[in-house]
Amino acid sequence: MLHTILPLSLVVCLRFLGLFIVLPVISLYVTEFGEPSALLLGLAVGGAYFTQILFQTPIGILSDKIDRKKVVMAGLLVFMIGSVVCALANDIYTLIIGRFIQGAGAIGGVVSAQITDLVREEKRTNAMAIMGGGIFASFTLAMLLGPIIGAYFGVSWLFWLTAFFSLLAMGLLWLKVPSTPKILYAFDGKARINDILKNKNLMIMNISSFLEKTFMTLIFVVIPLAFVNELGMHKEDLWKIYTPAAICGIFALAPASILAEKYGKARLVMFYGITLFLVAYVLLAFGGAWEWLWLFVVGIILFFIGFATLEPIMQSLTSKYARAHMRGMALGVFTTYAYAGSFIGGILGGVAYHYLGMIWLGILVALVCVAWLGSLIILENPSKQANLYLSVEQYDATKIKEISDEYGVIEIYVNKTEGVIVLKYNNALLDSVKAQMLADCIKK
Repeated sequence: MLHTILPLSLVVCLRFLGLFIVLPVISLYVTEFGEPSALLLGLAVGGAYFTQILFQTPIGILSDKIDRKKVVMAGLLVFMIGSVVCALANDIYTLIIGRFIQGAGAIGGVVSAQITDLVREEKRTNAMAIMGGGIFASFTLAMLLGPIIGAYFGVSWLFWLTAFFSLLAMGLLWLKVPSTPKILYAFDGKARINDILKNKNLMIMNISSFLEKTFMTLIFVVIPLAFVNELGMHKEDLWKIYTPAAICGIFALAPASILAEKYGKARLVMFYGITLFLVAYVLLAFGGAWEWLWLFVVGIILFFIGFATLEPIMQSLTSKYARAHMRGMALGVFTTYAYAGSFIGGILGGVAYHYLGMIWLGILVALVCVAWLGSLIILENPSKQANLYLSVEQYDATKIKEISDEYGVIEIYVNKTEGVIVLKYNNALLDSVKAQMLADCIKK
């Protein structure tokens, strides 16, 4: 699995590094073009996410028809072009256009679908956890490099770096990532968007995806502005608070993933991750308003720990809650919610900071987090799963529906490309012997 997933994960990490590296300083960079309105500030921060919302589904549909590798390559090229436009921008309007072009290379959902195509069922959760951890590593590195490079060389250089990272990712994709096999599943019925939107677990994960990214983008609009304007600090010193916070996040990464994946405590992990978001925003708000730097810094550290807690497990959880024939669509919807949150967070950041102030901003986010925590009451921990792979030469694929509703069976489907029937079962209810006995009921 690793020889396939690591290159693809590195491609994703390079792209996200380019996306994240401007995040800590872009709200200050925009002010170099004069005094923009709150709306223009929001568009400069969130514009890339707006076009990702628009293009996510069409690009996902295209990737179902042609090799996903080619689609990802094209998306990286578009992202690189947008980065160059941003680097050359001499006014805020050109910067916003460049951000829109960046977002048009919307390949997040396509890469998730690539993983489901390239990795067998029982390895997919680990593969997505690796990708989630890599994204957080990119986030951490961006928090260190962004403020330093932006302060000493200019933010335009960050966009040149983003273009370079995209070029590296394209080379890695071309040389190291295999072409995506065409996977065809046989089911009684088709995947429908309503099946995803009505699934309570997927609904909560989509809302969580939206809120997590909203609060992440919003906080990186507010932190630099409050750091300079409220606390009277210099933008060159931003890295001094981002770096220790990011390191604390790294140490929180593994325990959260182990607790969620190995011990099946996903809901508990979600609970304390959201709680950290709530406390972090309150401390940031009051630390900024009262000009208490130490309280402000503690808030940033708690936010990073909360983000490190949530980010690696959420996509993995979504893939577990979705049935096989809905997984690609479910991950696409999940990713769309994430980009919608990033866009809204960028827009709200400028507006909230200018019109609400730090205290009310913190209080409003805390109230939303309380409602978010309340939604976890109906979230189920994913069942423990195991799989049997049955050759279509030995088992009758036309009879799979006969055992699909048996006790302990989660789902059963046919992977036509690999020529196997996949029987997924809850190994807390069935052991491997009983699962095999069920499978033998459809033996030829």
